[in-house]
Amino acid sequence: MRPITIAPGVNLWRGYFAPAEQQALLDDVLARLENAPLYRPVMPGSAKPFSVEESNFGALGWVSDQSGYRYQTVHPVTGRPWPAIPPALLAMWRDLAARPDPECCLVNLYRTGAKMGLHQDRDENDDTAPVIGVSLGDAALFRIGGTQRGGKTVSVPLASGDVVAFGGPARLAYHGIDRIRPGTSRLVPEGGRLSLTLRHVAQRQR
Repeated sequence: MRPITIAPGVNLWRGYFAPAEQQALLDDVLARLENAPLYRPVMPGSAKPFSVEESNFGALGWVSDQSGYRYQTVHPVTGRPWPAIPPALLAMWRDLAARPDPECCLVNLYRTGAKMGLHQDRDENDDTAPVIGVSLGDAALFRIGGTQRGGKTVSVPLASGDVVAFGGPARLAYHGIDRIRPGTSRLVPEGGRLSLTLRHVAQRQR
């Protein structure tokens, strides 16, 4: 499957996961979330709650609380290790990234009204591997710009089963989710969108 190039270093695979594959992946994700329940993080300093709920899979999980952003090996609420990354996501990473396997899969649940402001993924020691995101459920408007805040941005609709990757010159690009479009999919129970974001964290590729 050939990607659509959105900008230098930003590629989109429309319908990478077929409908039956989306359902199988969702079932796997929901089963793993039983052991790592979604919770609502807060912003560093202000303790303002995120509009999304989060969890993680993999050896490391990305968390945010009043003390800052970081990766850690256990769920901040349960204290248990994160579940393993689903095999379908690892297979996708190996197909598209050709890099060391990711240590983290960040799970974000967007219900009606949830969004994610423009930000950089810069808490990783390895910024040579791409960030790869999978969309399941309701469509969303993804926005990505350059590596400097306030620059020109591009908006791209993402549908269930789509995969977006940014790396190389776009690895530290500002990006976010402007909004979701409720009711555009029946995949996620009770509606909404699941975003599954894979990152290689620990070591730089030399």
